[in-house]
Amino acid sequence: MSHVGVGPRAVMRSVAFLTAGVLAVPALAGCTSEDPSGKPLAERDVAAAARTSVSDGGTLRWAVDSVPDTLNAFQSDADATTTRVAQAVLPSMFRMDETGSPVRNPDYLESAEVVDTEPKQVVVYKLNQQAVWSDGREIGAADFAAQWRALSGKDSAYWTARNAGYDRIEKIERGASDLEVKVTFSRPYADWKALFTPLYPKDVTGTPDAFNDGARRALKVSAGPFAVKKVDTKGDQVVLTGNPRWWGEPAKLDQIVLRAVPRDERVSELVAGKLDLAEIDPETADEVGLAAGPPRDAATGTPLMGPGGSPAPGAQGRSAAEALRSWAVANGSDEEAAEEEVLAREERREAEAKARRRQQALSGFEVRKSLEPAYTQLALNGADGPLADERVRRAVARALDREKLAEAVLKPLGLPAEPVGSHLALSGQPAYADGSGALGEQNAKEARALLADAGWVPGGPVKKKDGEEAAGAEKDKKDEEEKDGKDEKKSEGDDDGTYIVGEDNKNTDGKNEGDRNGDGGGDDAKDGADRESGEKHSSGKNTAQGGAPGAYAPKGTAAPAGAAAAPLAKDGKALTLRFVLPSGPGSETLRTVADRITDMLKEIGIGTEVSKVPDESYFKDHIAAGEYDLALYSWPASAFPATDARPIYAKPVPAADGSLNVAQNYTRVGTDQVDQLFDRAMTTLDQKEARGLLRKADSRIWAAAGSVPLYQRPQLVAARENLANAGAFGFETPVYEDMGFLKKGAQGSRPSAPASSSPSS
Repeated sequence: MSHVGVGPRAVMRSVAFLTAGVLAVPALAGCTSEDPSGKPLAERDVAAAARTSVSDGGTLRWAVDSVPDTLNAFQSDADATTTRVAQAVLPSMFRMDETGSPVRNPDYLESAEVVDTEPKQVVVYKLNQQAVWSDGREIGAADFAAQWRALSGKDSAYWTARNAGYDRIEKIERGASDLEVKVTFSRPYADWKALFTPLYPKDVTGTPDAFNDGARRALKVSAGPFAVKKVDTKGDQVVLTGNPRWWGEPAKLDQIVLRAVPRDERVSELVAGKLDLAEIDPETADEVGLAAGPPRDAATGTPLMGPGGSPAPGAQGRSAAEALRSWAVANGSDEEAAEEEVLAREERREAEAKARRRQQALSGFEVRKSLEPAYTQLALNGADGPLADERVRRAVARALDREKLAEAVLKPLGLPAEPVGSHLALSGQPAYADGSGALGEQNAKEARALLADAGWVPGGPVKKKDGEEAAGAEKDKKDEEEKDGKDEKKSEGDDDGTYIVGEDNKNTDGKNEGDRNGDGGGDDAKDGADRESGEKHSSGKNTAQGGAPGAYAPKGTAAPAGAAAAPLAKDGKALTLRFVLPSGPGSETLRTVADRITDMLKEIGIGTEVSKVPDESYFKDHIAAGEYDLALYSWPASAFPATDARPIYAKPVPAADGSLNVAQNYTRVGTDQVDQLFDRAMTTLDQKEARGLLRKADSRIWAAAGSVPLYQRPQLVAARENLANAGAFGFETPVYEDMGFLKKGAQGSRPSAPASSSPSS
């Protein structure tokens, strides 16, 4: 989905107004001596096989979301297919391993290391002596220097999406030989391994015209196991063919055809035999997983064939019944009903035959699954409205049961269902640590207290349009007389809904809250003392406007056990948040998650207005433009979070024209402290120190509650059973030259459970 696959290196500008004040930061979660990074939650699932088991030749037909508008990965309109092409046809100094960490790519680099730090940081690259461009020229310092000049930001004639890292380079020189490249930095740069991946030839980066236009539809010069044969916009495909000048292990495949196929059409293309590899949605994955079983009735799902291919029980009975109806028609008995039954039977038979053909076609595929190097988050727009108040954002965040949300998405797929604990890395990556303690655990009582402290009270009056009586106003005289002398007890359906002290004998001591989210309240003191410094709850008496007379609970007092939260209001306005979601195919999971979030917020008195908008306008017109309160979208995990994540969480700054430059911080929530921690992490060459700084930054991001990471995204791929070294790659960069079709009798290895289990609905 385009709206959830935005790369962190794309740059988008948006105009908005920031009204949030300084963010209070609780005590940061400390790092223990034990490495908190852990292991990746799921292994790659690619049917790994030795090259000797893979046949030579063949074409891999691979579904992608789009034919890219540009093959230049450093332009703003580059997309995921641009990246896939670049990985197959261009040099990469470093590639990602199974933990999402950068490792040297020996096809291009013999070594790369920091050789000096004083007075300047100097990195020397020693290139593979066999590495050449497809025109025969050696890869060398001239290519590095041209890319630096294009991406440094000093020449505005280059239409670049970013210059992070390249703007810190002072000069690039030839080293001791043609195979050495010496890069000197003007300022220390910890993420230097992020540079020159991919590396374009100087033919592309040497001039603004070549950079801006020359590599949009063709790459005449490349240096990977594959080369771009053509970009066919009419046929919606990019064709890659083997590079005859490739010096590494030769590509097993003759061609890779990247075909643009909409997600909702991929199952039909698989059935038609037009694809070999396609990322799919959970429903398609379920169908592919079931296809290996016996044919089933199209309507009931029961098997149509018994053991050994014999008719399933009841099949012969249906034939006898049909014969009886034929006799009835011949003898004029209930002719119309018998005819209708016969027609229905024929339609049923055709549907069953179609289902059998579909299952037969899909039986040659299997579902390969892992977790994407990306996570889905709930974004809270802090620019204006109720969410400009940090207390309201924190209340929203603490109302969410992130474990239940992760389980709802991942458990039915047989994937590890653990919520993501960091904004900057995923489990298994070196920078990962669970920083959610800076916000506090899910706790409805604390969420209600935060809202009360912000002035949002149950049953407060809500101004109506066109002079209508305000909600929550006193009842008319007749109602008051009926209630006179009676004990009042507020029910779930009351418009007022404010908890009146002493009129419910349950939990008057505030213990054992037992609210709908299952909070026991036993850890409230611990949560409040350690995690809620900076949150001062009002303890004075407060009378809700327009409510029934009586003693009212102070702000922050929770409702009794079992009571539903009444809608909240303040200054005549109900607390209702705009929840914007994409409406297109492939977004069903997001909408399911949104429904659950809506229910969780309702439990603490927050209402939502859900707007489903077209996919093409979701990000541009709503997320980037700031036209939302709540939204769901994803960020990819980076091996270089100090560089790549900074623009996502940097404090927005006013632009020269008076607008607000938010970079990629679409929540408009940021702090100077977070910016400073990113800057320090970016300049230290001590990896342990850099990880500590990033983890502190993540804790402060959690505390600001501009976004709430929910779960790592599932990666479901339908692949032909005999396709090796391709599928759900997880963190790892694909090895394109090893992909191919297995020789007869050979088998690829796949992960053990849970990744090998079949998905279920």
